[in-house]
Amino acid sequence: MATAFDPLDLAGRPLANRIAMAPMTRSRAYGPGASPTDAMATYYAQRAGAGLIVTEGTQPAAVGQGYPDTPGLHSAEQVEAWKKVTEAVHRRGGTIFAQLMHTGRAGHPSLLPDGLVPLGPSAVRPSGRVYTHDGPKDFVVPKEMTEEDIRQALADFASAARNAVAAGFDGVEIHGANGYLVHQFLADNTNLRTDDWGGDVGGRIRFAVETVSAVADAIGAHRVGLRLSPGNVFNDIVESWQREIYGALLSALNPLGIAYLHLVESGDRELTERLRKEWEAVFILNPHTAPDPTGPESLDLIEKGTADMISFGALFLANPDLPRRLALGGPFNAPERATFYGGDERGYTDYPYLA
Repeated sequence: MATAFDPLDLAGRPLANRIAMAPMTRSRAYGPGASPTDAMATYYAQRAGAGLIVTEGTQPAAVGQGYPDTPGLHSAEQVEAWKKVTEAVHRRGGTIFAQLMHTGRAGHPSLLPDGLVPLGPSAVRPSGRVYTHDGPKDFVVPKEMTEEDIRQALADFASAARNAVAAGFDGVEIHGANGYLVHQFLADNTNLRTDDWGGDVGGRIRFAVETVSAVADAIGAHRVGLRLSPGNVFNDIVESWQREIYGALLSALNPLGIAYLHLVESGDRELTERLRKEWEAVFILNPHTAPDPTGPESLDLIEKGTADMISFGALFLANPDLPRRLALGGPFNAPERATFYGGDERGYTDYPYLA
């Protein structure tokens, strides 16, 4: 029976333990051209004790940015800046994947270079508001993606993956969750298309499958992970046939031989267990524990076989030495929500280690 503190083979890459740092937007890419800073290198290096670090969402193209001060992986300047991060993590023996996040319709023109507007599978405006440098603004109607736009997005994901490897990352995680572009193609209220990129189950999963395939072709399947969140309503998502969609998606992805699936659970443990059985590679779970953050009680899901790894978000944000604290049973620093997004080192690199 495996425990959270046992090593794990991730598609040929040995991991020191089965505790993953989940991707978390921090909005602190203050370097030139939305590039990482020295503080970001410190932040990730502090958490190198994780079996696997997945970075904050990183846009694969300028049009994919949906929040202020999030980093990119689409320019030479960004690649050079990320090298400081990966080198700092590797010096401490860590493994780090870059999460590629195209936010699709979940953005605002004020966050994009002049002339660009958010894109989506269909021209359907999300309800709600998005945070910008000028405060919250209503979402806008996205531009419905043409065939050319879709092909460009696939190329952008592949190019960003190559940039990630050039920057020293051990791999990439494609963000297919939380109402962003890949998820928008899967959901029935955001994808109203009647062409080959929508309609039936095969059409709805096509963009996700082709994105994963393009990235795997670019850098090797052993360097690729995918994050999914069936039933997650964030960013105004509605999925009325998630069991059919995600079952078909996993069946299409298994032959590609990617490194892992990272599931964000939305409360349906039965679906989680079904997908766990259907998935043939490493299965990482971010369990549903709302309104509380994922805590030490979730580690037994590894012992039960529900997951190969457990990912921690807010608890890892506040506890740079989280694996050690979990092994000792605590104590744990409490996350300071007011400093989650933007700001300086406070609530970022100043959380204390255990003595």
